[in-house]
Amino acid sequence: MSKVTTALQTVLANTYALAIKTHAAHWNVIGNGFFQLHDAFGEQYDALFEAADDLAERLRALSEKAPAGMNALSKATTLADLSGDYSGISIATTLRDDHRAAAKGCEAARIIAAEAGDDVTADMLIERLDAHDKTAWMLDAYVAK
Repeated sequence: MSKVTTALQTVLANTYALAIKTHAAHWNVIGNGFFQLHDAFGEQYDALFEAADDLAERLRALSEKAPAGMNALSKATTLADLSGDYSGISIATTLRDDHRAAAKGCEAARIIAAEAGDDVTADMLIERLDAHDKTAWMLDAYVAK
C-alpha cells in the first residue's frame, strides 16, 4: 500500500465515521433547535455518505481495496463515537470539532498526494477540505447563537 492510499483510507474512514456519527445526531438530537438541526444533520450525513463513496472509488481507481466492514473502518478512523449530551448545542459542537479534525486529516493527505504527484487525489482532498470547513463554519454559527 502506498502512502497516498494509506492516507486516503484514513480520510475515507473518518468520512464514514462522521457520516454515521452525524446520522446518530440526526436521530438523537434534543432540545431547542431540534427541527433545524434534525434537517441539517440529514443533509450532512447524505453528503458524507456520498463523499465516502467517491473516496472508496478513488481507492479502487488506485488499485487498492476500500475497507470492507465496520471493523476495518473503525480501526482506521481517528474520530471518537458520539456519546454523552445530545442537546443541540453539545452535539453541534462535537460535530463541528470533528469536521475540523477531518479537514486537518484531508490537508495532511492532500500534501502526501501532492508530493506523490497524484493531482487527482489532491484535488479530491481539496474538495473534501472545503466541505468540512464549510460544515464546521455552519455548525459554529449555530453554536454561537
